[in-house]
Amino acid sequence: MVRVSDAPQSPKATRGRLVEFVRFIFVTLFALGGYEIASKVWVPKDDPWRSALGIVLGALLGYVVGGIFGRQTAQAVDAVEHEFRRAPAAEIAAGVVGLIVGLVIALLLSIPLFRLPSAAAWPVIAFLYLTLPYIGYRVGRGKHAEMFSLVGLKPRAAGMGRAEVNVVDTSAFIDGRILDLVQTGFLGGVLLVPRGVLGELQRIADSSDGNRRARGRRGLDILAQLQRDPTVDVILVEEEAMGDVDAGLVRLARDRGGAVVTADSNLVKVAQALSVPVRSIHALAAAFRVPFLPGESLHVRLTRPGRDHGQAVGYLEDGTMVVVEDAADRIGSEADVTVTNVLQTSTGRMVFAALATSEIGIEVARKAAAPDDAPPAPPEEAAEAARTARRR
Repeated sequence: MVRVSDAPQSPKATRGRLVEFVRFIFVTLFALGGYEIASKVWVPKDDPWRSALGIVLGALLGYVVGGIFGRQTAQAVDAVEHEFRRAPAAEIAAGVVGLIVGLVIALLLSIPLFRLPSAAAWPVIAFLYLTLPYIGYRVGRGKHAEMFSLVGLKPRAAGMGRAEVNVVDTSAFIDGRILDLVQTGFLGGVLLVPRGVLGELQRIADSSDGNRRARGRRGLDILAQLQRDPTVDVILVEEEAMGDVDAGLVRLARDRGGAVVTADSNLVKVAQALSVPVRSIHALAAAFRVPFLPGESLHVRLTRPGRDHGQAVGYLEDGTMVVVEDAADRIGSEADVTVTNVLQTSTGRMVFAALATSEIGIEVARKAAAPDDAPPAPPEEAAEAARTARRR
């Protein structure tokens, strides 16, 4: 079972240490500067109190200036880190290669420039070393796919676009069909899994309810199998102050330029309201579900009684509910049924059927097999069909 590891220190603590480190450097430098000024500029030069005062004043000034520069440095580091987290690894690697190529070109071009006078050579050389590596980095990131293809490499799960970065919801792991989507190639790229989702799976797996516990363990098993799959990269993401998991998922997908993968219809509506791409497993399954027509035969296991008297309910492999009339005595067993009606709802498709051996089932099957120019049914059969339709 996958367990949540000890949480690392928060980004706020990391930024605070960076600010204090920059401040320490400034305090040290300004204290040394104050000492030098006090000992060489002020008179008398051998007065120790003047030197101590210079050190104190320099340290105080360095504390203030260092705090300002430290916060600016922390913000710049956060911006760079955020940019690198959003960029796929293939782009970063290609950008680094382009930067190195730019440095090499700048070095080669600067060799003949050293023959010029220093006043003219150094500004041009500095311009080359600042411009060419940056251009190389930008070109490398923009042409990373072509660069890898030149050497016969295809980055694995590079996440080269909006459609190949996916943030996975807890319901998608519990549903289990995400593994089939990955193995068949319908879903690939980078799968981002926030720590909050992993925590939810663990809490469900540790539930006292047997059904919830089984679903949670199934979700953890699916996650472990996806981590071993060579066609996708599963990345556990630490998100600061995620709060509500669903809101954090949508925010993460929006920030990373990805799509939300879920089996939760409410999360689908939230993502659509915020204009975030969403991939609903239920919607995909409904789109590819084989249509059922009246008269078709099905084999289903009846598991529980229906809402009306005498009804029994079963489920097909894809989760479609099948309501069978006059089959309450067959609950707990498998039965051959004939489809009599199909109802499409907002949550899925419901199939109404009758036992294949019953009069209604035989009649519906006969009508479905009859040619289009067959004579109309007798009045009593039409009345029976009307009563059956009203019950639906």
